[in-house]
Amino acid sequence: MQEPDVPLWELVQTAHVVTRGFHRVFARAGLTATGFGVLAELEHREQGGGPPPSQAELARITLLRPQSVGELVTDLVGRGLVRRDGPGGRGRRAGLELTADGRATLERAWPLVRAFNAPASMGLQADRATELVTMLRTVREHLATAEAEEPGGTTRS
Repeated sequence: MQEPDVPLWELVQTAHVVTRGFHRVFARAGLTATGFGVLAELEHREQGGGPPPSQAELARITLLRPQSVGELVTDLVGRGLVRRDGPGGRGRRAGLELTADGRATLERAWPLVRAFNAPASMGLQADRATELVTMLRTVREHLATAEAEEPGGTTRS
């Protein structure tokens, strides 16, 4: 008897392989996946003219716990990739901004990320890669909404 298709389990297994690949990609750029996520969000905000995000906002965006973002930001600040635009502290908002070194690190990382995400790197044609992105976003949004609507559910997505 053939086992039925279990798409979300396929997604979990694929995520493990993709994660290992991204670890290699980001190591070449001197980053972690979460570090890249924070730097990329700061770059996105900067280019869009929006205000620098706080650590709490970054936690929501990157789907990390505030404590984890705090440690990550401390590391990025220590490495000179990010700076705080104010003193911060309990009850005081301090936005985060890219430094010149942070921008240079992203400039090294983006070509590696794009190459890893290229349709041919995934064994797909361009139209199939676009279709995959659309389907993954649909699944993520649907499951996040369903989770948020459950009693005790979370609204993090």
